[in-house]
Amino acid sequence: MVKPFDEQPGIISVTSGYTGGHKENPTYQEVCSETTGHYEAVQIKFDPEVFPYKKIVELFWQQIDPTDPGGQFYDRGQSYQTAIFYHTEEQKVEAEQSKKDLQDSGIFKKPIVTEILPAKTFYPAEDYHQQFYKKNPTRYNSYQIGSGRAAYIKEHWGEKNEG
Repeated sequence: MVKPFDEQPGIISVTSGYTGGHKENPTYQEVCSETTGHYEAVQIKFDPEVFPYKKIVELFWQQIDPTDPGGQFYDRGQSYQTAIFYHTEEQKVEAEQSKKDLQDSGIFKKPIVTEILPAKTFYPAEDYHQQFYKKNPTRYNSYQIGSGRAAYIKEHWGEKNEG
């Protein structure tokens, strides 16, 4: 989820991590154990004058299968479910409207199950998770292709959003 945002103008930083759960300072292994309640997530710092929140949400939709309640592609379980975490009421309204617009668009035949949730404490992931696509390009690209993510994105959004 980092690469598509990392390459946009107005994006200041994209940090991989965990949020939404009850365990303080969780590790990757704890989050994957499905005992912390956390989601794997990214925290995006951005310049709203250059890359507004609405564009962040639009790009997010184009990176996931918003109809999959069990995770994403090869990654299964609660920690891999999709969600948009909002920090303000304005963000909540924008995210909910974008979800409605996506459902109404007819792009997906199944219901959009991605939740819109209030932001909780965000815990940065371990260093080896940060900028994974740059540190491990072969593994990153193999996952994109092998998991079906690249083909899914291309099918629904075209080649411009493959990430």
